[in-house]
Amino acid sequence: MRILGLDYGEKRIGVAVSDELGITAQGVTVIERKNRRSDLDALHRLIEEYAVEKVVVGYPVRMDGTKGIQCEKVDRFARLLEEAFGLPVLFQEELLTTKEAEEILRTAGTGRKKRKAVVDKLAAVLILRSYLDRPAVSSTENT
Repeated sequence: MRILGLDYGEKRIGVAVSDELGITAQGVTVIERKNRRSDLDALHRLIEEYAVEKVVVGYPVRMDGTKGIQCEKVDRFARLLEEAFGLPVLFQEELLTTKEAEEILRTAGTGRKKRKAVVDKLAAVLILRSYLDRPAVSSTENT
């Protein structure tokens, strides 16, 4: 079963996908957000192309573990995805994944312009990787 991992942001959506066995996560693309319709169309193409059966969205809880306004935006986005595609949409807590992705790229010597182009994709990989690595019993689903 392939799983789509998303790093949902105001301007971009980083996208990763698992292999068929759900063992590895690979970065796929970054969707430049324009409007709801174009965002959903781009995601629909990826869901079809990779035969995705489940979606995991990074859940941006605060450092103290509480939910903020970003969590509300992700909640709305997850409901939209469930309605549009009829797939289960789960949350994976993310804490500073974009910062971690930036540090990985900086350490690898990636230039600033290139980092900006791929940081959201790498953040999606980190989110999906965290989901794939967690024990099944600690699953936090919103469906």
